[in-house]
Amino acid sequence: MLKVGITGQSGFIGTHLFNFLNLKKDKIIMVPFLDSYFENQDKLKKFVIDCDAIVHLAAMNRHGDPQVIYDTNLKLVKQLIEAMEVTDSRPHVLFSSSTQEERDNLYGKSKQDGRMLLKQWAERNQSRFTGFVIPNVFGPFGNPFYNSVIATFCHQLIQNEQPKIVIDANLQLIYVNELVDLFYQKMIDPVTGSDEDNYKVQYTSENKVSEILITLENYKNIYFEGHCFPELKSKFEVNLFNTFRSYMDHSTRYPVLLKKNPDQRGVFIETIRTSIGGQFSFSTSIPGITRGNHFHTRKIERFIVIKGKAIIELRRIGTTEILNFELNGEQPSFVDMPVWYTHNITNVGTEELITLFWINEFFNPDDPDTYFEKV
Repeated sequence: MLKVGITGQSGFIGTHLFNFLNLKKDKIIMVPFLDSYFENQDKLKKFVIDCDAIVHLAAMNRHGDPQVIYDTNLKLVKQLIEAMEVTDSRPHVLFSSSTQEERDNLYGKSKQDGRMLLKQWAERNQSRFTGFVIPNVFGPFGNPFYNSVIATFCHQLIQNEQPKIVIDANLQLIYVNELVDLFYQKMIDPVTGSDEDNYKVQYTSENKVSEILITLENYKNIYFEGHCFPELKSKFEVNLFNTFRSYMDHSTRYPVLLKKNPDQRGVFIETIRTSIGGQFSFSTSIPGITRGNHFHTRKIERFIVIKGKAIIELRRIGTTEILNFELNGEQPSFVDMPVWYTHNITNVGTEELITLFWINEFFNPDDPDTYFEKV
């Protein structure tokens, strides 16, 4: 079992990494860390003694005075090194640096200088060091106006504010789940390489800021306001959508009430819509009731019986042969409706019939593609 501690455990990446490693209880034991340990040498010494691996994430990203950022970040690295040297501890240290190293700013310089100090410590003490050089990171629960522009955009859109683009740059991005998995793989992999002290993390997507904002605005219109699932055409879009959803106030948003459409047969309720056109719904029918007796010329439709007994009948338009299918909710099953086949479903049991429906189009009263004809 590997004993792992995380400095900056309460931050954006630290929280995700801590939660991720907690899922690996068969290989990882978490060593608790509080930010206050940097103000208490005894606790910091005990922390480094207890760890087989330390992920050093604690750092300042933003401040009105860039020199404060530099001084703070170097101080944290030096305090960690001092605690390890005083206690003769040699954990594997994994350091979070940034592609900001390549830019002429004091934050990037603090990361580069901190990485070099830890590299030199590892060489002096024959210990293992991995210096991650990380592109822009995004994901759920990042702090707006601090962690990433994506966090800021999500927060502003949910608050009905209009985000502004200062520089429409290309962003090289990695999703936080992908990053913490890389940390984990480096922890459990005993093989070292020549690039360990300058391990350049590959970005997994690249997008212009304006393109990201357009996509997030689409999520707001379709999902946040319209309760419709957007089309997600890539892994990046899935990750961006889940990031956007994390900024919603779920305590006030749910439950969302569905519209009931009752009549003498039972009820019909639409449940889910997707932006690519699919619609999910269900109906209840009392015994003896028949629904349907219509056909479509283009729509794709599926009936699924999950409770009760039913007979579904199909007849191709212009023919007399009737196909009969018996369905029972004790063994849920479905029948797809071919185009140009009039069809119906009848409750032939003694209890309420519940049928789920999927169709590839939203209902449009001006173009319903629904033509009534008895089977």
